[in-house]
Amino acid sequence: MDVLRPSLININGRIYRKNITREQTYQNEEEDFDYSASPDCLDEPCDTVEVEQTDKGYRCAIDVPSVLYKYIIGKKGDTRKRLETETRTSINIPKQGVEGQIVITGQQRASVISACTRIEVLMESFRIKQPFTHFLSFALNQPEIQERYLQFKEEVLKNCSQDDGVDGSIFQNPAKLHLTIGTLSLLNEKEVTKACGLLQQCKEDFIKDITGSKPLPLEIVGIEYMNDDPAMVDVLYAKVHPKDGSDKLQLIADQLVKHFVSSGLMTKEWDRVKLHATVMNTVFRKDPSAEDKRDSGRQGLKDRESFDARNLMKMFGKYNFGNLDLNAVQVSQRFSTDSSGYYTSSGLITFS
Repeated sequence: MDVLRPSLININGRIYRKNITREQTYQNEEEDFDYSASPDCLDEPCDTVEVEQTDKGYRCAIDVPSVLYKYIIGKKGDTRKRLETETRTSINIPKQGVEGQIVITGQQRASVISACTRIEVLMESFRIKQPFTHFLSFALNQPEIQERYLQFKEEVLKNCSQDDGVDGSIFQNPAKLHLTIGTLSLLNEKEVTKACGLLQQCKEDFIKDITGSKPLPLEIVGIEYMNDDPAMVDVLYAKVHPKDGSDKLQLIADQLVKHFVSSGLMTKEWDRVKLHATVMNTVFRKDPSAEDKRDSGRQGLKDRESFDARNLMKMFGKYNFGNLDLNAVQVSQRFSTDSSGYYTSSGLITFS
């Protein structure tokens, strides 16, 4: 580990240094993961942990999604036993699949705090390995945009289908045209409710001021590819800009990410959100419903058949997909479809 640039973990808005872990692996495990021992995290008192004194000592209860219980229990309970032994506490975990709190009790307040902190660091270490379940999105599927997009698809297939890799299977579903602001791993209903509440707070804190409580007029003009070789493209996207030439859309997206990262609900990936509306993606070739993080995919590049976009860029580089008045941002559910064909919304706020 580089001591000058240690790994950091955001837990409830508080930053912890993650020291090197001592891992234990087991043969013939039933599931495709190994159970790691507790990280050697910071054990000094933490003011974010609420510890109450009881007639038997001290007690602390922390919220942990049930999907993460197995990582705290460990193989045959080894991780929990080690935590209890090293911190001299007792750790009570609800039954698998039952949402609830993990309760830590002990004779010493410092011991209970140490156990709580270790569990939270362990939990966050495995949380980041969970696939994302939701994402913040701007819907771009208004009827006019869909119609222009379908015309674009028809013209591309008419003029460029002879180019390597270009076929109808790699086009986005027009009903799901969108901008992704950031991805979220919301592991239970409580976390979904928290995300929706934070989105509402963002409206009051800055979105109203940026938009003036009015829809934001946008234009979708021009296309671009993700990588640096137009002959081997995996993702082609449309460019989206406010019609007045301002940076309001970028500002809203960046501020949303900043607030969600600060809350611990989102992991920061870039300094600025790359605003792009995917129109063609080679992951759709094998699975039309495929959605992958930041369009980079869990599907290895070697498994993706790229396409030659050189002619496409020459012919449609400045294609106009139309205009729209953007009036909402929502918490969208991954792998879902609502009655309009767009992603099911867990919550949304409007600008006006």
